[in-house]
Amino acid sequence: MNMSAYAYDQYQKTTVETMSPGKLLLMLYDGMIKYLRNAGEAINNQNISAAHDNIVAAQNILVELMATLNMDYKISESLLALYEFMYNQLVEANIKKDGQLITEVQELVIDLRQTWDQAIKSLGRTSGSQNSALKAVNISG
Repeated sequence: MNMSAYAYDQYQKTTVETMSPGKLLLMLYDGMIKYLRNAGEAINNQNISAAHDNIVAAQNILVELMATLNMDYKISESLLALYEFMYNQLVEANIKKDGQLITEVQELVIDLRQTWDQAIKSLGRTSGSQNSALKAVNISG
Protein backbone atom coordinates (compact mmCIF):
# COMPACT_ATOMS: atom_id res chain seq x y z
CA MET A 1 0.00 0.00 0.00
CA ASN A 2 1.41 3.39 -0.92
CA MET A 3 1.77 6.14 1.66
CA SER A 4 -1.20 8.27 0.52
CA ALA A 5 -3.52 5.23 0.49
CA TYR A 6 -2.36 4.34 4.00
CA ALA A 7 -2.92 7.91 5.18
CA TYR A 8 -6.42 7.92 3.71
CA ASP A 9 -7.25 4.58 5.39
CA GLN A 10 -6.04 5.94 8.72
CA TYR A 11 -8.08 9.12 8.23
CA GLN A 12 -11.22 7.10 7.53
CA LYS A 13 -10.62 4.88 10.56
CA THR A 14 -10.10 7.89 12.83
CA THR A 15 -13.19 9.60 11.42
CA VAL A 16 -15.39 6.61 12.22
CA GLU A 17 -13.85 6.05 15.65
CA THR A 18 -14.42 9.67 16.70
CA MET A 19 -17.87 10.06 15.15
CA SER A 20 -20.80 10.70 17.45
CA PRO A 21 -23.09 7.70 18.03
CA GLY A 22 -25.91 9.46 16.18
CA LYS A 23 -23.84 10.18 13.11
CA LEU A 24 -22.51 6.63 13.10
CA LEU A 25 -26.03 5.21 13.24
CA LEU A 26 -27.13 7.45 10.35
CA MET A 27 -24.03 6.42 8.40
CA LEU A 28 -24.95 2.75 8.82
CA TYR A 29 -28.49 3.43 7.58
CA ASP A 30 -27.06 5.41 4.64
CA GLY A 31 -24.83 2.46 3.78
CA MET A 32 -27.78 0.08 3.84
CA ILE A 33 -29.82 2.38 1.63
CA LYS A 34 -26.95 2.56 -0.86
CA TYR A 35 -26.45 -1.22 -0.93
CA LEU A 36 -30.18 -1.85 -1.34
CA ARG A 37 -30.41 0.67 -4.17
CA ASN A 38 -27.43 -1.00 -5.87
CA ALA A 39 -28.98 -4.45 -5.35
CA GLY A 40 -32.23 -3.35 -6.95
CA GLU A 41 -30.39 -1.88 -9.93
CA ALA A 42 -28.33 -5.05 -10.28
CA ILE A 43 -31.48 -7.18 -10.32
CA ASN A 44 -33.00 -4.92 -12.98
CA ASN A 45 -29.80 -5.33 -15.02
CA GLN A 46 -29.79 -9.09 -14.38
CA ASN A 47 -26.39 -8.85 -12.70
CA ILE A 48 -26.98 -11.66 -10.22
CA SER A 49 -23.51 -11.52 -8.67
CA ALA A 50 -23.68 -7.77 -7.94
CA ALA A 51 -27.22 -8.15 -6.57
CA HIS A 52 -26.04 -10.89 -4.21
CA ASP A 53 -23.00 -8.91 -3.04
CA ASN A 54 -25.05 -5.79 -2.30
CA ILE A 55 -27.80 -7.70 -0.49
CA VAL A 56 -25.19 -9.45 1.66
CA ALA A 57 -23.56 -6.09 2.44
CA ALA A 58 -26.93 -4.73 3.61
CA GLN A 59 -27.48 -7.88 5.69
CA ASN A 60 -24.07 -7.42 7.30
CA ILE A 61 -25.08 -3.93 8.43
CA LEU A 62 -28.30 -5.34 9.88
CA VAL A 63 -26.30 -7.96 11.79
CA GLU A 64 -24.11 -5.18 13.21
CA LEU A 65 -27.18 -3.15 14.19
CA MET A 66 -28.73 -6.20 15.89
CA ALA A 67 -25.49 -7.01 17.73
CA THR A 68 -25.21 -3.51 19.15
CA LEU A 69 -28.75 -3.27 20.55
CA ASN A 70 -28.88 -2.73 24.29
CA MET A 71 -31.71 -5.02 25.32
CA ASP A 72 -32.18 -3.15 28.63
CA TYR A 73 -34.51 -0.80 26.74
CA LYS A 74 -38.02 -1.70 25.55
CA ILE A 75 -37.48 -0.05 22.17
CA SER A 76 -34.61 -2.47 21.52
CA GLU A 77 -37.05 -5.39 21.41
CA SER A 78 -39.05 -3.64 18.70
CA LEU A 79 -35.93 -2.70 16.76
CA LEU A 80 -34.63 -6.26 16.98
CA ALA A 81 -37.90 -7.63 15.61
CA LEU A 82 -37.84 -5.09 12.79
CA TYR A 83 -34.19 -5.80 11.95
CA GLU A 84 -34.88 -9.56 11.95
CA PHE A 85 -37.86 -9.04 9.65
CA MET A 86 -35.77 -6.96 7.25
CA TYR A 87 -32.95 -9.53 7.35
CA ASN A 88 -35.37 -12.36 6.52
CA GLN A 89 -36.89 -10.31 3.71
CA LEU A 90 -33.41 -9.80 2.27
CA VAL A 91 -32.67 -13.53 2.48
CA GLU A 92 -35.85 -14.14 0.50
CA ALA A 93 -35.00 -11.34 -1.94
CA ASN A 94 -31.56 -12.81 -2.50
CA ILE A 95 -32.91 -16.30 -3.14
CA LYS A 96 -35.59 -15.08 -5.55
CA LYS A 97 -33.72 -11.99 -6.82
CA ASP A 98 -36.92 -10.10 -6.02
CA GLY A 99 -36.54 -6.35 -6.44
CA GLN A 100 -39.91 -5.66 -4.78
CA LEU A 101 -38.74 -7.17 -1.48
CA ILE A 102 -35.60 -5.05 -1.65
CA THR A 103 -37.68 -1.93 -2.25
CA GLU A 104 -39.89 -2.74 0.75
CA VAL A 105 -36.86 -3.13 3.03
CA GLN A 106 -35.30 0.03 1.60
CA GLU A 107 -38.45 2.00 2.42
CA LEU A 108 -38.32 0.74 6.02
CA VAL A 109 -34.67 1.74 6.33
CA ILE A 110 -35.37 5.19 4.90
CA ASP A 111 -38.19 5.67 7.43
CA LEU A 112 -35.93 4.53 10.29
CA ARG A 113 -33.15 6.84 9.16
CA GLN A 114 -35.51 9.82 8.99
CA THR A 115 -36.91 9.04 12.43
CA TRP A 116 -33.47 8.75 14.03
CA ASP A 117 -32.26 11.87 12.23
CA GLN A 118 -35.18 13.86 13.62
CA ALA A 119 -34.69 12.43 17.12
CA ILE A 120 -30.97 13.23 17.09
CA LYS A 121 -31.59 16.77 15.89
CA SER A 122 -34.33 17.28 18.47
CA LEU A 123 -32.13 16.01 21.30
CA GLY A 124 -29.26 18.16 20.12
CA ARG A 125 -31.48 21.26 20.41
CA THR A 126 -33.02 20.39 23.77
CA SER A 127 -30.43 18.61 25.86
CA GLY A 128 -27.15 18.98 24.05
CA SER A 129 -26.52 15.25 24.44
CA GLN A 130 -27.21 12.67 21.77
CA ASN A 131 -25.86 9.76 23.81
CA SER A 132 -28.95 9.34 25.98
CA ALA A 133 -31.21 8.76 22.97
CA LEU A 134 -28.83 6.23 21.52
CA LYS A 135 -28.34 4.02 24.57
CA ALA A 136 -30.87 1.54 23.19
CA VAL A 137 -28.89 1.05 20.00
CA ASN A 138 -25.58 1.04 21.90
CA ILE A 139 -23.64 2.58 18.99
CA SER A 140 -20.40 4.18 20.06
CA GLY A 141 -18.13 6.40 18.04
